Amino acid sequence: MVNIVMTRLQEVIIILYAISILLYFVDFLNHNQKANRFAFWNLAIVWILQTIFLFLDMKQTGRFPVLTLFEGLYFYAWLLISLSLIISRILRVDFTVFFINIIGFIIIVIHTFSPTQMTTEAMAEKLVSELLLIHITMAILSYAAFSFSFVFSCLYLLQYKLLKEKRWGQRLWRYGSLEQLEKMSYVLNVLGVPMLLLSLILGLQWAFLKLANFYWYDPKITGSFILLVVYSIFLFFYTRKKVNGKYLAYWNLASFLILLINFFFISQLSLFHFWYR
Repeated sequence: MVNIVMTRLQEVIIILYAISILLYFVDFLNHNQKANRFAFWNLAIVWILQTIFLFLDMKQTGRFPVLTLFEGLYFYAWLLISLSLIISRILRVDFTVFFINIIGFIIIVIHTFSPTQMTTEAMAEKLVSELLLIHITMAILSYAAFSFSFVFSCLYLLQYKLLKEKRWGQRLWRYGSLEQLEKMSYVLNVLGVPMLLLSLILGLQWAFLKLANFYWYDPKITGSFILLVVYSIFLFFYTRKKVNGKYLAYWNLASFLILLINFFFISQLSLFHFWYR
C-alpha cells in the first residue's frame, strides 16, 4: 500500500512539473507575470514533495542518497529545481529558468520510470504502461491545441479575404477581428509546443525501457521533432514580428498539414507506433 502511494506521488510530481514548465513557457513568450507566479508556486510544491522523498530515502538508507546512479539522478533533479526557484525569485532570468526545468524534467522522468526503482516486476510494468498513457495523452492534447489553432488561422484568412474585397455583412463580424483570430492561433500554439516537447521526452523514455531495438531515426520520432521545430518557428515569427499576419496564417496551415502527414502517414512507417495502425 505504501509503495502504491509513493508511486502515485511520483506521478503527481511529473504532472505538476509538466504544468510548471508549460506556465514558464507562456511567461517566457508573453512576459505573463500571473503565469510566472503560478509556475513558481507549482514548482515549489514539486520541490517540497521531492525534498520529502529525499529525507525519506536518507532515513531509510541511513546515509545521504547519492551513492548509486539513480540516487544521484534524483539529487541532481532536486538541485536543478532548487536552483531554478532561486534564480526565478532573485535574478528573474526566465529564459534560463525554463531551460533548466526542461533538463530537470528529463532527469526526473528517467529516475521515476527506471525499472530499478520498482520493488516488483508487476509494479514496474504498470508504471511503464502509465508512462505510455501520459505520453499519448499529452501528444493528443498538443494535437488538439494545434487543430484549434489551425481553425483560427483559417478564419483569419477568410476574414482577411472578406475585408480586402470589402464584403461587409453579419458574417464578417461573427468571425471576430483579425487581431483576435491571430492572437488565439498563437496562444493555442504556445500551449501545444511545450506539451508536444514533454510528450516526446516521455515517449523516448518509454521507448528506451520497452524496446529492444530502438532507433533515433525512426520516421515517427523524426517527424515529431520536425513538427516541433515547425511550430517553434511559428512562435518565433510571431514574437519577433518577422512575418505579417497573412503569411503567418499560411505557415500555420502548412504546419498543420505536416501534423496530419506525421499522424496518418509517417506513423505507418514507424517500427513501434502500432496503436496508430
